[in-house]
Amino acid sequence: MLTVYTSSYSNQAYNPAFPTLHLLKKCRNSRDINQIHARILTTGLIRNSSLTTKIILNFSSSSHQPLVELSRTIFFSSQQRRNPFLWNLIIKSFSHGLEPEKAILVFILMLNQGGFVYPDTFSFSLVLKACSRLELLKEGLQIHCLIVKSEFGSNDVFVQNSLMNLYLKCGCIKFARLMFDRMLERDSVSWNLMIDGYVKNDMMENALEVFHRMPIEDQNLITWNSIISGCSKFEDGFEFAWGLFNKMPERDLVSWNSMINGCLKCGKLGIASHLFNLMPERDSISWASMLDGYAKSGDIDKARNLFEKIPDSRRDTVTWNAMIDGYIHNGCSKEALQLFHEMWKGSSLVPDQATLAMALSAIAELGYISEGTFIHDYIRRNGLDLSGKLGVAVIDMYSKCGSINNAMWVFENLERKNVDHWNSMINGLAIHGLGHLAFNLLMEMERVSIKPDDITFIGVLNACAHSGMVKEGIICFELMRRVYNLTPKLQHYGCIVDLLGRAAFLKCARNFIEVMPIRPNDVIWRTLLSSCMKHENFEMGIQIAKNLMELDSMKPSSYVLLSNIYAGFGMWSDVNRVRKMMKDRDIRKVPGCSWIELEGNVHEFVIGDASHPEFGEIYSVLDSLCPFNS
Repeated sequence: MLTVYTSSYSNQAYNPAFPTLHLLKKCRNSRDINQIHARILTTGLIRNSSLTTKIILNFSSSSHQPLVELSRTIFFSSQQRRNPFLWNLIIKSFSHGLEPEKAILVFILMLNQGGFVYPDTFSFSLVLKACSRLELLKEGLQIHCLIVKSEFGSNDVFVQNSLMNLYLKCGCIKFARLMFDRMLERDSVSWNLMIDGYVKNDMMENALEVFHRMPIEDQNLITWNSIISGCSKFEDGFEFAWGLFNKMPERDLVSWNSMINGCLKCGKLGIASHLFNLMPERDSISWASMLDGYAKSGDIDKARNLFEKIPDSRRDTVTWNAMIDGYIHNGCSKEALQLFHEMWKGSSLVPDQATLAMALSAIAELGYISEGTFIHDYIRRNGLDLSGKLGVAVIDMYSKCGSINNAMWVFENLERKNVDHWNSMINGLAIHGLGHLAFNLLMEMERVSIKPDDITFIGVLNACAHSGMVKEGIICFELMRRVYNLTPKLQHYGCIVDLLGRAAFLKCARNFIEVMPIRPNDVIWRTLLSSCMKHENFEMGIQIAKNLMELDSMKPSSYVLLSNIYAGFGMWSDVNRVRKMMKDRDIRKVPGCSWIELEGNVHEFVIGDASHPEFGEIYSVLDSLCPFNS
């Protein structure tokens, strides 16, 4: 506790600023600050303009939030409200702080001071900063109008740069370019803002046009890093980025990381690895980029070896997430989950929302619902926000683990839902064959003004196919094209083929494939082939299977389906011929696999596998359930 001593000679002339400021700097908690605040009020020091000004100057930009709040309270309680400089400090404390929306309110309050104080160029730039952070285009446009009407700051480079930044953050790149072209004077910030805006929108031709016009004396590290970051992402721009990187008079971590990231995106893993080894210093982004590069190339072992080499000082949440994501990308869900537990229990790091979402994704693939429930409980206990990807991952986990009721409960209790939440729920209902509920959700999206995307319709069409809802499926397909103006992709056409095929409309499905505007791939033909098997249309099935084998001769499913069709006809010589063909071409069918979670333990079963410790008892029960097999 901080003890504050007050003098009994409070009316004596002395300078109170120094002891008060000195004490405030020593404050460690809100209670200490409130104690000094009370002293300022009770002793009448609030009327001391020198003291209140110094408090605002010293603490409005403090990293200690209670001190920032004190400076704001002192400002609004004091007689300093005719000083534009202090107004700007308070606006800045909001625009650069935790509540940027309040910067706009303070700015409005400043305008309503009855002519005693007027905003200056800094006031405009600060409130525009708040609008940029919040992407408030409407409010930003109003402030722009105020600047133009007052003719105050309309030609100031700092204010114009702030306006450009606002329009770029709000996605209005044409407005930003208009501002840029009308500027009478530009500094390096102006050029860099315009270049960065084009780079972030993948408009590299425009970015290079501005870059080539930019005076050499204004070009700096920020300029070169933006161009390298943009050009290196594209195969045709890589050589230019590489040349610029080699000519740079100086490089920082951003330069190296941008070039490495560009190499990885262009599939140049070898060059990326060479640059990584040459780096004078590395941060967590450097390590995470290489981990991601190795994982995306399929070399998960090399990624893990690199992960083990990361110094403890650099092994943060970003690098752990990169390694966990690498395992998931390579289908190693067990290893991903093990690494997640290692991070949680074996390090001082706290998993962030991305970590938890990836862990839930691994759990969904493995069907470990007890672990998924544990993580969901952790999310609820810590009040983590489910309005983004984390909420989508929770819904997906429950759906894939067989608990569709829990998935629905999570979905219905979300305060804010975006299209990804709706898609996850619709896909979950599709997995469980609840086509009517999925279709109703699509109709509900229309009611609450959530615009469905192409993934939404894939989910609904799948749900209709698995529920035999042919009419509803065709309605969805037409809604997508005619109402929402979405161009169907190959997956949507595949869903319609599956919808028709499952309902035994095999000729309609075949005709649909033939009139598709997109060339069908092997998946679509295999979908129809499976329907031919199901409905015993062996004649069509044999023709499709032969075409499939010519289209993709190395996929085992086509051979297996053709073999089954021949078996259905009793054509055993042809069955043997197909199996011999598979053997000669070294084509092997991946054995089927299933698993079940019982009392916290997951039991995995593979066709023909007798390794389970209770193998005898399991098959004994199966024989009793299926007496016709004996």
